[in-house]
Amino acid sequence: MWRAFKWLVILGVAGGGMAFAAQLGKNYLQAKAIPQFTVAKVSRGRVETVVNSTGPVKPVQSLSVGSFISGPIAEILVDFNSVVKKGQLLARIDPRLSQAAADRERAGLATQKADLARIEAQLKQAERNEQRAINLKKANKDYVSDQEMDQLHFARVALDAQVKLSLANISSAEASVKNAETNLEFTKIISPADGIVIDRKVDSGQTVASSFQTPEMFIIGPDMEKHMHVYASVDEADIGHLRASQEQDREVSFTVDAYPEDVFKGKIYQVRKSSTTTQNVVTYPVIIEAPNPALKLMPGMTANVSFQIDVRESVLRVPMAALRYMPPSHLVRPEDKELLDVKPVKDPKEGEEKLSATQRAIQAKNRFKRLVWVRDGNLLRAVPVTLGLMDGQFAELLTGDLTEGQELVTGVEGEKRP
Repeated sequence: MWRAFKWLVILGVAGGGMAFAAQLGKNYLQAKAIPQFTVAKVSRGRVETVVNSTGPVKPVQSLSVGSFISGPIAEILVDFNSVVKKGQLLARIDPRLSQAAADRERAGLATQKADLARIEAQLKQAERNEQRAINLKKANKDYVSDQEMDQLHFARVALDAQVKLSLANISSAEASVKNAETNLEFTKIISPADGIVIDRKVDSGQTVASSFQTPEMFIIGPDMEKHMHVYASVDEADIGHLRASQEQDREVSFTVDAYPEDVFKGKIYQVRKSSTTTQNVVTYPVIIEAPNPALKLMPGMTANVSFQIDVRESVLRVPMAALRYMPPSHLVRPEDKELLDVKPVKDPKEGEEKLSATQRAIQAKNRFKRLVWVRDGNLLRAVPVTLGLMDGQFAELLTGDLTEGQELVTGVEGEKRP
């Protein structure tokens, strides 16, 4: 009997252990079946909307300095990066031919003036001869015949005409002298403004020929230490935002690869209307003006530009990861499953080719009405929200039953994301 009792005890203990183990296994499987959600919290902070673009850095002006005349370059007095002043001599073209032409024209002018003096002397002699004949005619009309009077009169008239012709020749010679002296002055290549020599395209001894077009010798960037321009290309969809930003005089930030840790500031100087279409993408040039006191910004650098469209400080904000998440139906409360049939708005342009203009406008407005998901036991509950400003990480919360610090579901651990 004692042996039977012993076996009963053994069997009871074994059965209890098996039951306990089965309960543990059941609890483990139930716990494993509960999804482990990844979450992000509703926070309070800054939300800034920006439009990004790139573009080259250029001087406000690029003055091309060329030569009006042809000839070999006698000397060059500046080099790359030289700081020049308005009126400063940059280079000199060999002046010998121009000097000879000027000397020849001056000699021609002197000849014309000497010829005028000769004709004026002859005119005075003719006037006196005519006057003597008139006096003799008055004394006795038989002293001088009418033919002689005509000869004396018209000789004086002819000389008077020669004086006028000589004066015209002198004016022409003076113009030729001015032209030759101007050409001689053009052998001096002068800076048209204060600035920095960006490019030098000639060397001493080189011959420039200006027969068909003005040869370019130097490029000068004026006022580069004061300000520079950035020529950014902006998509047509963002131009409306940029015009509003310009009207509000908002700041533009940009960086260049040469100084990646420096953030340069500027303002929108101009939104140009000259569009460019590349593979059906329409862009507009937007010019940013930025100060350059340290001369760090150099022509040709590529600027990575961020236009500030709007900014909100200390607002409730929702993580963008929570807005992108759409859970599977088996994790959603039954009363919220119908919301899964509504596709979240990812792009207001998606499918717009089938919509009317009014419908497209409504769809654009509705992109601010979204859903986020919070835990409700082992399932998820939908919370409709209305959003304001958006950036890459957060969206401003305008309306919605959410509080600061509340956890929003962004996914399930181990879940493969598309």
